[in-house]
Amino acid sequence: MAALNVDFSDAELEDLRAAAREHGMTLKAFVKASTTDAIAHQRSLKAAAAEFQRVFADPLLAEAIEAAGIDDGPMASTTGRAA
Repeated sequence: MAALNVDFSDAELEDLRAAAREHGMTLKAFVKASTTDAIAHQRSLKAAAAEFQRVFADPLLAEAIEAAGIDDGPMASTTGRAA
């Protein structure tokens, strides 16, 4: 895997160092943990999106919505009025 180089301003580096100190971590450990968390979060979002698409693409769900008489079309505008 190729290394990724990111340039930070002095102010950004100081902010990162301060955040790392607040968590009792070195800057390297803080960046690694933050990156790991971001990757896990991104994977969770992708999994959730795939599940959402799977559920709402289910023809049985569409039939159940239609059978219940639920109209999922555009709502009438109620701008400026309480519902």
